[in-house]
Amino acid sequence: MTRTTQLLAALGRSIFQGSSRAVNERRRGLLVALLLAALPISSLPIDSHALVRLEDYAVSSWATAPVSASPADANRINNQTARQIVHLTLGGDQVRVKFSNRYGTAPLVVNAAGVGVRAGDERIVDGSSRSLTFGGLSSFTIPIGAELISDWVNMRVADQADLLIDLYVAADTSASTSPLTLHNVRPAGQLLSYVASGNQVGVTTFPTTATRTQWYFLTGVDVAAPKAVGAIVAFGDSITDGTASTLNANARWPDFLARRLQSQTAVRPMSVPNLGIGGNRVLNGGTGEPALTRFDRDVLVQTGVTHIIVLEGVNDISGGETAAHIIEGHRQLIKRAHARGLKIFGATLTPFANATDAREAERVALNTWIRTSGAYDGVIDFEAAVRDPSNPRRMLPQFDSGDTLHPNSLGYEAMANIIDLNLFKP
Repeated sequence: MTRTTQLLAALGRSIFQGSSRAVNERRRGLLVALLLAALPISSLPIDSHALVRLEDYAVSSWATAPVSASPADANRINNQTARQIVHLTLGGDQVRVKFSNRYGTAPLVVNAAGVGVRAGDERIVDGSSRSLTFGGLSSFTIPIGAELISDWVNMRVADQADLLIDLYVAADTSASTSPLTLHNVRPAGQLLSYVASGNQVGVTTFPTTATRTQWYFLTGVDVAAPKAVGAIVAFGDSITDGTASTLNANARWPDFLARRLQSQTAVRPMSVPNLGIGGNRVLNGGTGEPALTRFDRDVLVQTGVTHIIVLEGVNDISGGETAAHIIEGHRQLIKRAHARGLKIFGATLTPFANATDAREAERVALNTWIRTSGAYDGVIDFEAAVRDPSNPRRMLPQFDSGDTLHPNSLGYEAMANIIDLNLFKP
């Protein structure tokens, strides 16, 4: 023991004499801090994989909301590597990756995983490949219902960069009845995944045997970023997920919003993770768990979340729900966000020209409440961005993908452009 630590130990014995338990707890914390400060750096147990600079913290740069899928030939992995493309909204100099077995009824063994910067298609930029470890282990097991976060990887990535996430599973995912945890990337206009036989983690040129339309077990990528950075979570259904936008073009409204944020300096840097699920509802039924069920574990757990944009309700209306019931669901989302000290904004539902008169009436009622109730911290009027002034029941033709419900890429850009960036000022 050094002379410094001897003196600190003596100080500790003296300051705890004759004091209340509460006071002693506060003093104990101070003493621990003093002891740590007195120790030489070399004596502290430090995991280099877990280091983040003290002036930095983590923020979610990319995320997706998983659903449960039964094993099938179309989603099977059997001694194969899945190379999955993700488009970051914000860069940093360290990354970590999240994998999930949320819906699995058996543990999932991942034999190897890696990350690299995309050079184009399924190729990795030379020298950018890094192994992903979990507690220092390159092979790991995700327990039933669990999510694992990788160790930090030193890797500088730019804003709007594409990463390739490799996942090698030696076993056959169809060998049991355990559901797969995944996100379907089509018919949404997102990014294809690639599959190759055997362990191909980190190889520069991927020997693709098939393309897939799922992100497997992959739920997020965090980056180390300055403390001032925040995350705006886009929460919704297929119109947030990007259905009918241009495939592989990152042309969903959250993508356009992220680019707008990075092109100006008036607002602090912000990421925009996309937690949309096609067919999702606020209340019951639909695709994936409804918003009220998944809000906490899809939205509130996002690293560094500061703001939320909610665009949900059209599938509830199509399923026969009334605006009054949907509004009660929205109120619950607002309460849960406010309980965490987060700002939450309501977005109006865009037009659906093929809706019946009864359904249109419910959409109008829900939009009126979003605009006028004051329940949300702010309103984003997506309807106003794309509607036809001569017929508010439909979108302008140049924004309609052709099904009268989903905007095309131009429509998604118009939606992002109507968002007031001042909403995100601290």
